[in-house]
Amino acid sequence: MPFELKYSSVAIKQFEDLKNRKDLDKRFKAVRKALRFLAENPAHPGLKTYKYDSLVGPSGAEVFEAYAENNTPAAYRIFWCYFPPQSGTITILLITPHP
Repeated sequence: MPFELKYSSVAIKQFEDLKNRKDLDKRFKAVRKALRFLAENPAHPGLKTYKYDSLVGPSGAEVFEAYAENNTPAAYRIFWCYFPPQSGTITILLITPHP
């Protein structure tokens, strides 16, 4: 079952900033591909999704981290949650490079 993706205002800004950086075009494409995988199947093996305990989502929702890139310095990650729960919706909280 495909999921509907919704974005926090922070995630929208991060996505747009990445999109507008021509020097990060390869990373933008990786993020876009990861978002497509996330909508199709949050457990897709290429995303290496796992629960992220250092953040709490809206209304206490569990937060997950998915890889947009791997084995790359400052590889991009997508932080997301099922919100609202049981709605078939995934909310993208952050799209950010790994520290």
